[in-house]
Order: sequence, then C-alpha cells, then structure tokens
Amino acid sequence: MPSWLLQRGRANLRRAPFASGTYGFGDNGVKHLVFAVCDHYEPLHGNVTFEQGLERVMTWRRRYPEMARRFRDANGRLPRHSYFFPGEQYDPRFVEPLAEMCAMGLGEVEVHLHHDGDTRETLRAALEKTLRDLDAHGVVPRHPKGTPAWAFIHGNWCLANARPDGRWCGVDDEMELLYELGCYADFTFPSAPDPCQPHVVNAIYYPRGDVRRRRAYEDAELAHVGMPRRDRLLMIQGPLALARRPGKRALRPLRIEGGALDAHDPPTPARLDTWVRQGVCVEGRPDWIFVKVHTHGAPEDNAEAVLGPKMAALHAALHERYNDGTRWKLHYVTAREMFNVACAAMDGKTGSPGQYIDHVIPAPPRAASATKLAHAS
Repeated sequence: MPSWLLQRGRANLRRAPFASGTYGFGDNGVKHLVFAVCDHYEPLHGNVTFEQGLERVMTWRRRYPEMARRFRDANGRLPRHSYFFPGEQYDPRFVEPLAEMCAMGLGEVEVHLHHDGDTRETLRAALEKTLRDLDAHGVVPRHPKGTPAWAFIHGNWCLANARPDGRWCGVDDEMELLYELGCYADFTFPSAPDPCQPHVVNAIYYPRGDVRRRRAYEDAELAHVGMPRRDRLLMIQGPLALARRPGKRALRPLRIEGGALDAHDPPTPARLDTWVRQGVCVEGRPDWIFVKVHTHGAPEDNAEAVLGPKMAALHAALHERYNDGTRWKLHYVTAREMFNVACAAMDGKTGSPGQYIDHVIPAPPRAASATKLAHAS
C-alpha cells in the first residue's frame, strides 16, 4: 500500500503537465497506449490428459484468429498475444499451432517455467532445453550477437527464490542466470496478494545492486529517458491498483486489481480505464502508457473469457476510448515489442512507439513477415 500510494503521487505529477499541454513530444500532443496480453499458457493446467491439452491448443488456433481479425490498432496491426509456454509441458504438437499464429502476425512465443528445488546447474539445463525446443519452431529471436533472446514469466510467481517457504524455485541468483542465457526482460509481476509480490509497483525498472541475491527485484532503478541499458533484466510490470468491486458490496467495497483476465474476473471497459490510470511508463515519457495484462488462457473457462464476447468488448473499448487518433493512439504489441518500445523511450526516441517495435530485439524467424501479413485484408 505505501508503494502504491507513492506511485500514484508520481503518476499524478506526470499527468498534470501533459493535461495542460506543456509536454509537446513531437506527436501533436497525442498519448499512446502500448497494450500487451501476456499469457501463462499452460495446456496441461489442472493435470489434464494430453488429449485435453491438445484440444485446448487447437481451440485457440481456431478461435483466436477469428476474434482478432475484427480489430486493428493505429498502425493497422491485429491484436497480438504473447504465449509464455511452460518448458516442462513441451510437446511439438502444443507449440506448432502457436508458431503458426506467430507467422500470421497474431503473437509470439516466450518462456515460462515451473520448477522447484533446483540448483543453478539443473535450472540452466532446463532453460537451455526449453530454448532448444522452442527454437525448433522458429519462435526464438536472436540478440545482435546471435544468441537466443527471450522474455520470461516465472511459474508460481517465484522469481529469484522469492517465497518465504522456499518452494517453487531454489535458485537465489536466478535473475543473473536468466540474463546469462539471453533473457532480456521479466514480465512476472504483479502477483499480489501472493507473497512474491515486490514492493515496487506500476513500474518499468532495473534491479539495483547485486542481482545474485534472493528477491533481487525488490530494489528498483526506475527506467527513464536517457538511461543507458544495464547488464541485467528489465522488469516490466503490469498495472496494480485498488478498485471498486462490481455491484454493491458495502462490507468489502474495494479489491486488488492486478490485470488478470480469467473466468472469475473477465475483461471489462471499466477495468481497462483502471489499468490506464496507473500510468505505467518510462519516466520522462508519460505520453507512452504501458498496459501489460495477463491470463492463464489455456483452460476452457479462461479461454472463453479471453476468446469470447467479453474480450471482443474489451477490444471495442480500446478502440473507442484509446484509438481516436487525436487524443490517443493504440498499439498492440507482444512482450518483445513492449520491451523494444521501453528501450526506445530510454533512448530518447519520440513520436509514435509503433516505429520502435523492433528497436533492439528483432522478430523471431517465424514472424519475420508477420508485419506484412498483419496488414493483409
């Protein structure tokens, strides 16, 4: 709560000069909404059979293109979904349909991992295997030096061995290892009310100090215009807020809003406005607002929430409220593209963030022609 209140004060200070028209960042005063859906995409969630897991994947392969083709952002691009695929559930029949959607300009595949009781050596082996498996589908991009480049979400939220009970990780210096293996950004948080939730909220930042320590993500150097890139993970958080509960519940009028999309808390236009109001940005570029929401989209009930009418209504609200071309422009991005836009902001770039989706990390091979395909009728 203290961190959230402090961040709200910073956000209000950022908004005030922009509202008075004093920023003038070279795009005629237009604000830009950079919007990403990051999915902890687990076909076998709930210990279901392989056959049920495959049916879940094929449901997405069939329904997501049908839903997405109805919407375009300010750049003419379709909604893009980031599938953080759990390495321990790998089967080529699960990943190939996701890779096909990657080639259609509908998303990208990133790394997710659930693990427990690991050492640095066993975790390295698991991550290297995951990267080889995904690379076989052409969904892993490359750093300029040729090594794999990837984003990460930790299973069970337990980045850097964060849980008080010691479960679901085991490796204090996990963040250093991730960076060594080519990971450029972490998208795990927020996770409140989980105990792994950091005190830092609604921020894009680098961890300060020794990243080999447990919970190294707790100490933040906020990303700002003119900041050189650090030799560590960039932390890109989704919105975290207190919000009113739907309906009339006088005894518990407020709830934690953490940007999770699921059957019990589906997307709504009201939630969208709350996400935007948190003002997640690179300091010094308050006209580029980052909204990263998350889901566990593979299970059937959650899939309906993010493939069905409620998600379509959210996209409609995105266009009606944040893509009028005069006050707001909407930019659908993947996790990789969101990282690139954040780096462009740190590098002092101006204008439309849509220019910078490949600013640092290029598209994976399978998506090399996705931009062209995304503009197809």
